[in-house]
Formats: sequence, C-alpha cells, structure tokens
Amino acid sequence: MSKTIHGTMEIKGESFAIVVSQFNEFITSKLLQGATDCLTKHGCNKNNITTVWVPGAFEVPMIAKKLAKTKNFDAIICLSAIIRGQTSHYDYVCQQITKGVGEIGLETQVPTLFGVITCDTLEQAIDRAGAKCGNIGYNAACSAIEMINVIKEIDKL
Repeated sequence: MSKTIHGTMEIKGESFAIVVSQFNEFITSKLLQGATDCLTKHGCNKNNITTVWVPGAFEVPMIAKKLAKTKNFDAIICLSAIIRGQTSHYDYVCQQITKGVGEIGLETQVPTLFGVITCDTLEQAIDRAGAKCGNIGYNAACSAIEMINVIKEIDKL
C-alpha cells in the first residue's frame, strides 16, 4: 500500500519568525495581523512569535536568512507588498525577494514562506490583504504550520 504524507494544522510549541516590510505598511500590517491570527487560532503561544520589521521588500530575504540560521525558529514567514509603479524598480525588487526567500528554505532547511503581494494596483493589494481575496499573510502562516508538520512526518520515515 502506498504511503501519503500530509501536513496537519497543529501547533505543539513551535516558534515562528515573521519578517515584515515597513514599506507599504498600511498593507503589510494587515498581512501581519492575518499571519498572527492564523498562528494563534491554531494554538501558537504569542510568546513563540517573533516579528522583525525591515525597511523594504529588498531587505526581507537577508533578515529571514539570518533568523533561519539561528535555528531558533521552526518556520520563517516573509511578508511584503510590492505595488507596480512607473519604473522598472518593481521588477527588480520582485525578482530579488522571490529568489531570496526561495533559496533560504533550500539552504537552511527551515520552512521559509512567501507571503508577498506583488500586484499592479493599490486596490489589488488591498484585496489580497483581507478585503476580497483573503489574506496572503494568513495563507502564508497556514503553509508554515503545514510545512513544519510535513517535515516532522518525513523525519519519522
């Protein structure tokens, strides 16, 4: 018979770090609220959540990697909102944060979740921060919980 591994939504004392961009804080604060709501709803003690604010999206991967390397956290949740402007700056920042966050989990083996809104308009960002399309921060925190539990199941093999 085949074996299936699936992460559960249980928290049993795990610690989480959340890295949040201050740029577009009116959006990222909603992402942070969504992430912390998810974690506490699923049993995380607020004392097991460390939030680190960084200036912008570009800085998120560096701090996330530093946090992952401490081995003090079971998952790192990265939150930011990048809204297209009139220059190509958007493209460069999106590329950097996407690549950076992706590499951290692979290098450190600490689940590093991408709770980053990349959109064309402020309205789209508001929708993805809880207005119409759910909350990307909440979704990233759910994924963090599941990844921790998938890893635990794999480690039992």
